[in-house]
Amino acid sequence: MKIPRSTLEQWQVLQAIVECGGYAQAAEALHRSQSSVSYMVAKLQEQLGIELLEIDGRRARLTQNGATLLRKARELLDDAFQLEELAASLNEGWESELRFAVDSLFPSELLIQILQEFEPLARHTRVNLEETILSASDDVLREKRADVVIANYVPSGFLGDALLDIEFLAVAHPGHPLHGLNRDLNEDDLERHLHIVVRDGGVSATRDFGWLNTAQRWTVTSPATRTEMVCAGLGFAWMATHKIQSQLASGTLKPLRLRVGQKRKLSLSLIIANAERPGPAACQLVSIIRTVIARHCKYKAGGCPAI
Repeated sequence: MKIPRSTLEQWQVLQAIVECGGYAQAAEALHRSQSSVSYMVAKLQEQLGIELLEIDGRRARLTQNGATLLRKARELLDDAFQLEELAASLNEGWESELRFAVDSLFPSELLIQILQEFEPLARHTRVNLEETILSASDDVLREKRADVVIANYVPSGFLGDALLDIEFLAVAHPGHPLHGLNRDLNEDDLERHLHIVVRDGGVSATRDFGWLNTAQRWTVTSPATRTEMVCAGLGFAWMATHKIQSQLASGTLKPLRLRVGQKRKLSLSLIIANAERPGPAACQLVSIIRTVIARHCKYKAGGCPAI
């Protein structure tokens, strides 16, 4: 095994000389004697066999080679400080990894805000983000694959707080035959046409939110694929309103005139997998989630906002 001839301490001294403008100033900043600072740099140059500094008047300046080497040394010093910060965080019980499962219905712009606000406070914690569909959130909880979960259902054995309601709207392409009827539609009308749904992502696949009991049904695994199919006029679907705002605005999708049930709602909840002893990173993330949701939706007393 090769052992480096130089030390981080030597490179830190060199950096201080450059930043402070001289040996005396660096010695004062580092709380060392000037002779020890001079010795460490001289020893470093001797070990490397290369001139790192040159004296210009009363100031010490880096040589071209010295500037190249110090740029790399600064990266090593930053890595060392980050390593020490990580060790301190782990010693405080801060998780090295945080597993975050989020229902695919959760608004992506809110998710990005949450992650942006968590990142500066993460203390090098790795985030493992998993997006779930319907009962797949049950699986990640029961299989202990997540620490914090935003789910459409709170399974038995877990506690959750209501976060927000997701509104669904029955839609189809403007050229779809259902729009051509030019009247309020009933369930019989819908059953004569293709209904496009997203498959439950859970192992047991027990949820069928937004499905009609009809044989004319196509099932896909991706919400994005369903959107493209409905926009192409292949069928109709109940889709999360906030996910199709641009299609509604452009006229690519048009709400169906249903006599009953044009709009539906599904509640999302915030669940901490280990509610008794959550880690500090999990607590920080949960706090940010609540703050972002409250700021965006302006919670009303006793109610849950709809998106």
